[in-house]
Amino acid sequence: MNILLKSAKIIDPTSSFHGNTLDILIRNGLIDKIDKSIDAPKASVIEHKNLCVSLGWFDSSVSFGEPGYEERETLDHGLSVAAASGFTQIAYNTNTNPLPTSKADISFLLRSAAHTPTTLHPKGHITAQDNTQQLAELHDLSQAGAICFSNHKQPIDDPHLLLLALQYARGFDGLVESFPIDPQLAVHGVMHEGRISTSIGLTGIPNLAEEIRIRRDLAILSYTGGKLHIPTISTAEGVGLIRQAKKDKLDVTCSVAIHNLMMTDEQLDGFDTRYKLMPPLRESKDQKALLKGLKDGTIDMVTSDHQPIDIEHKKVELEHAAYGSLGLETAFGSLCTMMDAEDAALLLNRGKERFGVSQQSILIGAQADLTLFTADGTTTVSKESILSRSKNSAYLGKELKGTVIGVINNNCVFQNPS
Repeated sequence: MNILLKSAKIIDPTSSFHGNTLDILIRNGLIDKIDKSIDAPKASVIEHKNLCVSLGWFDSSVSFGEPGYEERETLDHGLSVAAASGFTQIAYNTNTNPLPTSKADISFLLRSAAHTPTTLHPKGHITAQDNTQQLAELHDLSQAGAICFSNHKQPIDDPHLLLLALQYARGFDGLVESFPIDPQLAVHGVMHEGRISTSIGLTGIPNLAEEIRIRRDLAILSYTGGKLHIPTISTAEGVGLIRQAKKDKLDVTCSVAIHNLMMTDEQLDGFDTRYKLMPPLRESKDQKALLKGLKDGTIDMVTSDHQPIDIEHKKVELEHAAYGSLGLETAFGSLCTMMDAEDAALLLNRGKERFGVSQQSILIGAQADLTLFTADGTTTVSKESILSRSKNSAYLGKELKGTVIGVINNNCVFQNPS
């Protein structure tokens, strides 16, 4: 595969070419030449007005459905959606059936996702398939290719189990995820507890449910050592706790879902199940704290928190609807409504090092793992424009900025239609 990118602005602070608009020739998956003007008659040319190229984007929390819930999304189609959305690397969540608790489960996922423009990195389930009080074989999962250990959005209620997971994973530098919610404090909650939930008569999930769980998890981490990742924090209290933990030199990272930066609980005033998310959309004060935490480095990365849900589990009463929204296709465009497109691209690169995803600079001789985009263009999200099989997007009707042109990775190219 020979690809020639014409007049592409390079966005990569680790590269000596950062900020320059140059031609890039890619041969057999490697960057062969970078120059002001390159002539390569046998190469396929990609040329676009105001073309930008960055290192390939990474998402730390992606769900599809396969195995077990293929009606929501398959691996093959989901990976094509990820590529169309600009992502070359995704961490695949553990909400499948069967759960990924064995080498065979991890191997199945890796085989199914081989030779595609988007690399899938499976997470291993923390607890054994048939026993929520027993650890899975974490070291075996790591050897098979698991990127970290997670029970997805099922919180680890037993503190001793989290303690054991952190201690055991520490022996081979493994990363443990713990979803930040206390289910006893969140019981029957369907949205954020606040003015809106009170006014429409729905049971809310208080900020306290996240705060108490983060406090507990950080205390355990302080005792055990090891590496902890807290996914999709949503409250001002959570930001403050993690900011202090980093000052105390604990090895902790966290992410925030892009929709928690974009929206508040006011979206649920009309009982629309598309906005029933976990963690829930919070108040504006939490939104402001999340944005500040992202800016000052307290929050390490953003995630689309992509969660396809079939219509049977969304088009029901709010109390009975499943949590979750699509997010891959709207990640870049929604960030571009809040910041410059180049800054959005850099933000979508964060998190790779924490999850052990290798990354090279945009330099001659490096592997081509690239996302192509432009700041130009606006899109209004509609069901017709959604590529995913499921259509449960919290962004329907919203106008987004910027355009993903395609990706190059694994000696493959994916280019969106013009």
